Amino acid sequence: MPTGNMRQTDEKTTGRNPNIVIFYVDDLGYGDVGYNGAIGVKTPVVDRLAKEGIVFTDAHTTSATCTPSRYSVLTGQHAFRNNAAILQGDAPLLIQPGSYTLPGMLQKAGYRTGVVGKWHLGLGNGSIDWNSDIKPGPREIGFDYSFLLPATGDRVPTVYVENHRVVNADKNDPIVVNYEEKLDGYANGLDSPNLLRQGADKQHSNSIINGISRIGYMKGGKAALWVDEEFPDVLTDKAKRFIQAEKDKPFFLFFSFHDIHVPRLPNPRFKGKSTMGPRGDAIAQMDWMTGEVIAELKKQGLADNTLVIFTSDNGPVISDGYDDRAMELLGNHKPGGPMRGGKYSAYEAGTRVPTVLWWPGKVKPGTSKALVSQVDLYASFAALVGQPLADNEAIDSQNLLTTLLDHTKPGRTWLLEESYTTSLRKGDWKYIEPFPKEKRLPDFMANKGVEGGFQHTPQLYDLSTDIGEKRNVSTENPAIVASMQAEIEAIRKKTKRSPVP
Repeated sequence: MPTGNMRQTDEKTTGRNPNIVIFYVDDLGYGDVGYNGAIGVKTPVVDRLAKEGIVFTDAHTTSATCTPSRYSVLTGQHAFRNNAAILQGDAPLLIQPGSYTLPGMLQKAGYRTGVVGKWHLGLGNGSIDWNSDIKPGPREIGFDYSFLLPATGDRVPTVYVENHRVVNADKNDPIVVNYEEKLDGYANGLDSPNLLRQGADKQHSNSIINGISRIGYMKGGKAALWVDEEFPDVLTDKAKRFIQAEKDKPFFLFFSFHDIHVPRLPNPRFKGKSTMGPRGDAIAQMDWMTGEVIAELKKQGLADNTLVIFTSDNGPVISDGYDDRAMELLGNHKPGGPMRGGKYSAYEAGTRVPTVLWWPGKVKPGTSKALVSQVDLYASFAALVGQPLADNEAIDSQNLLTTLLDHTKPGRTWLLEESYTTSLRKGDWKYIEPFPKEKRLPDFMANKGVEGGFQHTPQLYDLSTDIGEKRNVSTENPAIVASMQAEIEAIRKKTKRSPVP
């Protein structure tokens, strides 16, 4: 039975806008969760959300890589509109202050807003002093509170940034970061491989922190260094504290996981929770973190007035720079489910990700086959909270609130997917634009083991009979190819929001 305090909190939430929580997991593939057939790892919390909520089987990120996907969720725009690509750890803030953003929109509607976890959208104006106030950042684009990994776990600086400051910064041991030249600081992986706990490729062989070599060079800041194995407890605690602090007001929490991104160093208590080594154990850790936040919502009496989205930032990758035996231990597990490709890829597994909407008592459980995109969260949440949008705000976002809340409703008729080329879904048709002959893929793509789908000729697949995108039918359907290419060009020229088609 709920306590008296829980009943009081329930009464306080009556009649107010719902809280919104987005669990944004990193590199989690369509098949990496139990309800989609994961083998070798259990995800009981996520599976319970799926059983009690709406499961979307055709839900997509906007991009097959992380920075572009995050940009689209927070701006309601496709990443190509700002040339968004994977950023270095010292890159300037990608979303400029004054821009329309999802948290900013919710602030206008009376929400308190917070982001916890991986950021990877840049900080500052291009020359960051890690020993002083770091501005602009999340607080300048709509978040009231932020606790961040500035970029990712595989990039320096390996410190937490809370609001505008590095946590535990020491002025007598200043932090210096450089992505171009070696620093006389921490040992690097190429020169000192004997110090490594995991082998790494050349890209990931710079400064060694916590026995792991990273991308980029760093010196100083010893008191501020994170310990990778502590991520689940540190980040989950910050998310729970945000909920506790803001429970009396409507709030938006963007809980941006580091798991299951490399380097995969799950807490020791999750070791052996899967048959797949660190990658599988990190999935189990992610599931636990999700459960802790859900439990906090229930403890505070907020679950019935909180809309929860569980999803991922792009598709799966097995080998991504470190030797953690992920490929060797994969077994019969299929991270992309029945689909081809994965992270970085133009094929479906690059952007089609596990997606669940959970809102106890407000949505009827079920499975939706509707075509939906994460870019639509912006306009849909605006409709949810009654916040009008300007014509040039969130221009790629469609109001699919009805679709999100009812598994029987249809979704989009078309959807854009970005990778190192552009793809378009229209119903069951999937078109992949030719990869320009004069353009080259990043060097790091050579050792990812991912089918990219980057061909110099058009590709067209009928997903109703070919979910694995094995039979290119472009030559048999030239009119469809021409039409879909024309639609991509029209989307690129778009400057205002358009109604749901």
